Amino acid sequence: MQSKPLIGLNVEYRSAKKEDPAYAFVAAGYFDAILRAGGIPVIVPPLAEEDDVNQVLDQLDGFVLVGGPDLDPHRDGYMRHPTVRALDPRRETFDRMLCRLISDRRMPVMGIGVGMQLLNVTEGGNLYLHIPEDLPHALPHRDPQDAAHRHGLEVTPGSLMERVYGDGEIRVNSLHHMAVDEVAPGFEVTARCPDGVIEAIESVRPDWFALGVQFHPEASSASALDMRIFEEFIAGVLGGVEADARVAA
Repeated sequence: MQSKPLIGLNVEYRSAKKEDPAYAFVAAGYFDAILRAGGIPVIVPPLAEEDDVNQVLDQLDGFVLVGGPDLDPHRDGYMRHPTVRALDPRRETFDRMLCRLISDRRMPVMGIGVGMQLLNVTEGGNLYLHIPEDLPHALPHRDPQDAAHRHGLEVTPGSLMERVYGDGEIRVNSLHHMAVDEVAPGFEVTARCPDGVIEAIESVRPDWFALGVQFHPEASSASALDMRIFEEFIAGVLGGVEADARVAA
């Protein structure tokens, strides 16, 4: 019987404040989706040492970069827009190191929300810092009154996104004010909102199975069809594991 792949998950982190201790957490939707798709989730806290991160990655078959608050534009040489609510510095420092190491070893990876933005930035792309200002004609991509806010999705033929959604009308949940601007080299856009905002990217490198989605297929506001993104990811991870086994033999 084929072993289930081990899939890493990073976590959200909150520093200690007054009498509240520091703590880390991850929404259950992420590990539940990995379990339903046939993987075993492994939660990875924000580590400080690169050697420690590499030791953990040596044991994993793939990684899902979870959503959360915003990347700090200062770290990429940009002014911080007043709407930015940055990740805790400990999490962001770890996440950026983690994504770089995942890229270096071409580990299968899926980025969700800010995880997709991190993947794009790590590989040399950049971001719009506030959609309402940078793209004033865009549809609303965040509704503070409705966490289940949805918009349409247009997918690229022949992509993983097309395998997930097929030809029918597609609507996905939307909860973001930053978005991918220039797509990183080695990636292509495979889904957009009808207003042109990028909603999914996929690696075109033959040696790297990597994708990112701006929406949240793990959330309670997602549709049953969104779950197939995790199934396609686990299938891609298993394909890479089998190929490595053949090479080793």
